[in-house]
Amino acid sequence: MFFVEITIRKADAADLDAVVRVYEHVHDAEEAGPAQVGWVRGVYPVRSTAEAALERGDLFVEKADGAVVGTGIFNRLQADVYAGAPWQYDAPDDQIMVLHTLAVDPQAGKRGLGRAFAAFYEQYAREHGCRYLRIDTNERTEALHASNDHRCWI
Repeated sequence: MFFVEITIRKADAADLDAVVRVYEHVHDAEEAGPAQVGWVRGVYPVRSTAEAALERGDLFVEKADGAVVGTGIFNRLQADVYAGAPWQYDAPDDQIMVLHTLAVDPQAGKRGLGRAFAAFYEQYAREHGCRYLRIDTNERTEALHASNDHRCWI
């Protein structure tokens, strides 16, 4: 399958079912074995994760040929454990953008969709005065860590 057009934008209420479907497909892949993200079905992420982000205005969707194939949350909210992390740069909070809950539908993967989403995130952060980028992930997210080795995110 070839995607003709990829767009990334802030989500709206009409996107919620599709975002949850992407979460479910990632859970399916994790449970079947090929994905290693460390998410737990029914715990995180769930519909309320997307609803809260939509309400805050920081939920984004990636569409390919009109269908939602990816999602993520961009904001300046950092987990409490970030405070004690040994960051390479001591950055002021107002210059840090964090990417949470990045998900690309495994059924649409291997087409550069994750890279396109990451590039959009970088541009969005720059446009909002954030010189420092972080991604909220865990040790089990092997594919994400491998795909971002070339990036200078902190």
